[in-house]
Amino acid sequence: MTSVTTVLASGNVVFDSEKSDAAAVKAGLEAALTDAFGYEAWVVLLTRAQLAAAVEAYPFEDREGWHSYILFGSAQERLDELLQAAPTLDPADERVQPGSGVLYWQVRRAVGIKSPLSLLAAKARFKSTTTNRNLRTLHKILAVPTDR
Repeated sequence: MTSVTTVLASGNVVFDSEKSDAAAVKAGLEAALTDAFGYEAWVVLLTRAQLAAAVEAYPFEDREGWHSYILFGSAQERLDELLQAAPTLDPADERVQPGSGVLYWQVRRAVGIKSPLSLLAAKARFKSTTTNRNLRTLHKILAVPTDR
């Protein structure tokens, strides 16, 4: 990888690669991280275009007192499983909507990580294939110059 830049010390890395096989890039990154740090590492890999499209399609308006997130996944069945919880969510506290390879999620700040969807997404079966990021963080990632 070249032009490697980390963003906000929360697992966000922007880089360039001449490799076009995303699965091979993902596998290579996971193996390198596992070897370097001694734990089983998982990567959710997106192109800049995929990230930009997901952010652009965010369906919920900005609301005072709410956090806006996108849940990314490398296994659609896991995102589908999370989406199955949507009808049981209290719309006064959180809401979720599917997107292309993502789930859009908005949660009241006062509820935060104790929300039903947050507690479900934190379960071990989702760790290897899903990650979520705050919409503000995603805008910062997209602001990283491409001509570094």
